[in-house]
Amino acid sequence: MDDFGIYAVFGVNGPPQRLLSTEGSCRAAVAVPPSVRQVVLFSSGPWGERICVNAELNDAERMPITIGKLTPYNKCLSWEQWEEETWTDNVILNVTLEGGKLVKEDWSEPELMLAVTEYTPKDTVAPLAARELNGKRKRERLLEEEADENKMIKRGEEENLCPNGGTVEKTTPVRKGKGQTKGGQKLFSSGGDATKLKATVEAQGIVGRTPPQSAARTKSRQAKTPTQTAPLLSPSGRWGQTLCPIDAQTAILIGGQGARMQFCKDPMWKLCTEDVSWVAAETLAEGPTPEARIGHTAIYDPDSRRIFVFGGSKNKKWFNDVHILDTQSWKWTMVEAQGKVPPLAYHSCSMFRGELFVLGGVFPRPNPEPDGCSDLLYIFDPNLSIWYQPIVTGDTPSSRSGHSACVMQERKIYVFGGWDTPVCYNDMYMLDLGLMEFSAVKTTGKAPSPRSWHGSAVLSDTKFLIHGGYNGNNALSDTFIFDIDTNSWTEVALPQLSIPRAGHSIITMETDSHYRFSEEDEDVVQNSGSFGRTLLVFGGGDNEGNFYSDLTTVTVEELLAAI
Repeated sequence: MDDFGIYAVFGVNGPPQRLLSTEGSCRAAVAVPPSVRQVVLFSSGPWGERICVNAELNDAERMPITIGKLTPYNKCLSWEQWEEETWTDNVILNVTLEGGKLVKEDWSEPELMLAVTEYTPKDTVAPLAARELNGKRKRERLLEEEADENKMIKRGEEENLCPNGGTVEKTTPVRKGKGQTKGGQKLFSSGGDATKLKATVEAQGIVGRTPPQSAARTKSRQAKTPTQTAPLLSPSGRWGQTLCPIDAQTAILIGGQGARMQFCKDPMWKLCTEDVSWVAAETLAEGPTPEARIGHTAIYDPDSRRIFVFGGSKNKKWFNDVHILDTQSWKWTMVEAQGKVPPLAYHSCSMFRGELFVLGGVFPRPNPEPDGCSDLLYIFDPNLSIWYQPIVTGDTPSSRSGHSACVMQERKIYVFGGWDTPVCYNDMYMLDLGLMEFSAVKTTGKAPSPRSWHGSAVLSDTKFLIHGGYNGNNALSDTFIFDIDTNSWTEVALPQLSIPRAGHSIITMETDSHYRFSEEDEDVVQNSGSFGRTLLVFGGGDNEGNFYSDLTTVTVEELLAAI
């Protein structure tokens, strides 16, 4: 018997109400009562062949406030008004079922309009005004979050995690916004004492909006009529995400965590490098999307044109799942892999001959290892959907997490840095992929200081870059280039890479031809020598409570010329 259903709870005291059922409509729209400040959407029963349920909260102008998706692997969504700056009193919840007997293109079926049954608890005194109730619950929630964050930070130190609190999202990390408090929660705390979060720190506005959030909320309180919601123009500030190039014009952003330890509600974006624009991509792909996470890896296979997402963590939940995004069909699938691989986060993942090489990372405590970090190498074969451990010889790296790995000349993986509490590393190891042999690399020149959660990128056949990271106390801003021919380090200084950050993403992309307009006839003329590579740096945090959403670009030619 198929008892599948989609239910919603409106408000903290509301009973569950069924929106979709097996024999009902594939679409439903519900007007959220003005007094409701929380909405929870969840599924119950076997999913069968159903793929997902798309959910949107829309304002009076039918503009999306928040977007989410229920899947067989992510069966619950929740929204709270005080987390959404633009939530008005005229909110509609729209849900659409995909898969099974109902198909996405079947729009001939009328939309089911539902009414929410208001619920009034018994023995209740006169209700507070909506604004007073909202403020009271918000204060209580802030106090609870502060206590939870302090617990999570302490736990993060024990597990080699990057304890990310803070409340400030910065779009341009050069200057601090007016009224911004510097005493926000740090990304990382040293010495075992967590810096206490100040509940009075005010968060800066969402990307693409000029006024800070505090000013926007003041304006919203003064205005009596709802205003139209502007959609996000670019990703919110975050760290611990992945940025994965898939062609010369496109990169895919997945996951991340931002202010107040909140996992990003805009977890997936498409970056178009032709005009340096962002497109929200969470609802573009079908299938079971990966659950929100940080410390995962995402690798693109150009042969199969698929992105492989592995591992990561979400609070107390750790992952060892493999999700695959087919960039041709834009459909997610979750692999039912054979073999064993432990849940890991802050590991490295490299692709060689179509296989994923996962090295190191941190385990969820207290299992399976007492020290928390791994020194093992696991390989995933997508063709057979199997994990296995290869026989590796030589001088293997010690256990670590937050390190980097670069594949050079399609035959060597260079591993740098990382940490295993309380030690931070700046050593270098090389894995010969032909011999499956590790060796310690003896380097010359000024080496980067010990660090983890830094960014790395291949610049050429013989050179790769290390930028930023965390040294146990502070976020770093320095940049180094390593030459594998001479085994030498060279520090380079560029103004574009002068902002301290850790947990950021760095990639290099082949850029297509550049064009210019002829002054005489305004025809497009192709420049000579227009092909090149560009380094892109996105996001991260500065360990002072700031989370970045900026995108920095530097040509590889300029980087190599600075050596």
